[in-house]
Amino acid sequence: MALLAVGARHAAGYPGGTVADIAADLGKDRSQVSRSLRSAEQEGFLRKTSQRTYSLDWSVLTDAQLLTERRLASDGGTALDALAGETDEACFLGVLHGDSTVTIGESVPASTNLVGSWLGRPYPAYCSDAGQAVLWEASEAEVRTVFADVAFVRHGPNTPTSVDDFLARREAARNRGYSIVDEEAEPGLYSLAVPVRDFKGDVVAALQIVGIRDRLEPHREACAEALVARGKWLEQRLGYQPQR
Repeated sequence: MALLAVGARHAAGYPGGTVADIAADLGKDRSQVSRSLRSAEQEGFLRKTSQRTYSLDWSVLTDAQLLTERRLASDGGTALDALAGETDEACFLGVLHGDSTVTIGESVPASTNLVGSWLGRPYPAYCSDAGQAVLWEASEAEVRTVFADVAFVRHGPNTPTSVDDFLARREAARNRGYSIVDEEAEPGLYSLAVPVRDFKGDVVAALQIVGIRDRLEPHREACAEALVARGKWLEQRLGYQPQR
């Protein structure tokens, strides 16, 4: 509770608080709060200044974020290879960068006949294979901000025509449990995707299966089942704990 109280003071614009400040915020005994604050300091979550003020130690969060990035690269590669092996389809890991998505991992079986690598290549998020998934939990206002200066250019026969169109498709994906991008990015291309969350519960990537529509769509349900399972495995590796 004391640690959360320090966090609440940071959120309110204060640099931290003394034992007396935190005790007053919580309505608790100062000796009890002092023990709790010292314990959090020893565990590395708080630091104590020369003015006897407790504040959050951001290095813990920074270290955890770096670990997430390393695990996203290493465990993401494991998930991609396993998913590609299970589905015999091209599998990718994408992240949001501005109003585009960028591929950071891929596993492409030779049987897919897909040519070239997508690593490091951006694509408009409103119609990309990963777009709905990386913006899975963004508020409507946040989505509108992402696409505020974007022209919804047609890339395929089913490209979304507006932010409202994108939001409607994302809502359908949420209800389904995974997104379907059906000839939105380009003619004949079909993909499935799920969001990947980290230890904070934030969506940090999208796990995707991408292929030729005529080949992938008939096996959609089996591929989606494998995709959801691998997505959950990767989230566990990143420390995500679903709310019960």
